[in-house]
Amino acid sequence: MRVGLVGYGLAGKVFHAPLISAAGMELVGIVTNNEERIVQAKSDYPNAKICRDVSELISIGIDLMVVASVNTEHVPNAKAAISAKIPVVVDKPVAITESETAELFSFAEKNSVALHPFFNRLWDSDTLTIKAKMDLIGKPHRFDGRFERFRPELNRGSWREEAKPEEGGGLLLDLQTHLVSTAISCFGNAKLKYANLHNVRGGLAEDDVLIVLEHESGVVSSLAVSAVAGATGPRARLLGSKGALVVNELDPQEALLKGGNYLTGNRKSVAELHRGDEITEIQSEAGNYVEFYKLIKNGQVPVSKELALQVAQILDQAKRYG
Repeated sequence: MRVGLVGYGLAGKVFHAPLISAAGMELVGIVTNNEERIVQAKSDYPNAKICRDVSELISIGIDLMVVASVNTEHVPNAKAAISAKIPVVVDKPVAITESETAELFSFAEKNSVALHPFFNRLWDSDTLTIKAKMDLIGKPHRFDGRFERFRPELNRGSWREEAKPEEGGGLLLDLQTHLVSTAISCFGNAKLKYANLHNVRGGLAEDDVLIVLEHESGVVSSLAVSAVAGATGPRARLLGSKGALVVNELDPQEALLKGGNYLTGNRKSVAELHRGDEITEIQSEAGNYVEFYKLIKNGQVPVSKELALQVAQILDQAKRYG
C-alpha cells in the first residue's frame, strides 16, 4: 500500500511515519514546506518524494493519505483526498468542531471513501490492560484518567500553545480527545456531566482541563489533562466493587518511537491490582499503535464514525463550560 503523509512535525515524524513502515506499508510521499523538516524527511525516508502541497502528493499515486498537519488544515486536506477517491487517516482531532467533524464524515460517505480518525491511545498499554483485566475488580464504578505534565513556561515555538481554541489550540482538543475516546471505548457511550477549562499560564488557550462523563454502563469517568501539574497523578485508575486497577506511568510507546526502537522495546506499562493495602503487580498488555495501520491494510475500520462523532460532541459541549 502506497501512503502519502501530510505534515512532518511531531505527529507525522514521530508517530505516523514509523508506524506506517512498521505495518508493512510504503511511505512514498511527504508534504512539508519547512526547510529543516525537508532535510530531516529526506534523511529518514530517502525513497519518499518531498511534496510542496497535497495536490502534488496526490499526483504521485497513493492508496492512502495520512493528514498530520496543523488542526485547522485537517478538513481541507482530508477533503482533497476524499475528492480524489483516496482513503484518508486524520490525526486527532478530526476537526475543530462537532459540526465540521460530522460534515467531513458525510462528505466521505457521499464519495464512498473511508475516513479513519487516528485515536492511537485506544492501543495504549493501559487501555488494553484495563479492557483485559477489568473482571479482576468486580463491577467497575469510577475511572480516573490523566494526561498530566509540568511545563510551567509556555512553549512559544508550538502552534498548539500559540493558537487560540477556535484555531485548534489548547489541551481540550490536543489531549482530552485521547482520554474521552479511551473512556468511551472502555466503558461505553457517555454524556458530559461537568467540565472545567482553565488557562493557568496566561497563553491563548486552556492548559488545564477536567471533564466528567457518565457512561450508560454506570461508570463515571473523571478525565484530567494539564500542562501545569506539579504533582502528577496515576495515568489510569479504575475502581470496582472488589478492588482497583492502577497504571501509574504514561504508555511507553511514544518514547520508543522517539528513540527509534518501537518494534524491539518493551511496550508494556506496569499495572497493579489494589485491594486495600494489598498491592499486586499483574501482567499487562503490550501497547500496539501499529495495529491501527495493520487494520487499515487489511481492509478493516480501526475507529468507528460513531466514536469520533461522540468525542467531538462531548468536546464541543465542554467548551461551553470554559
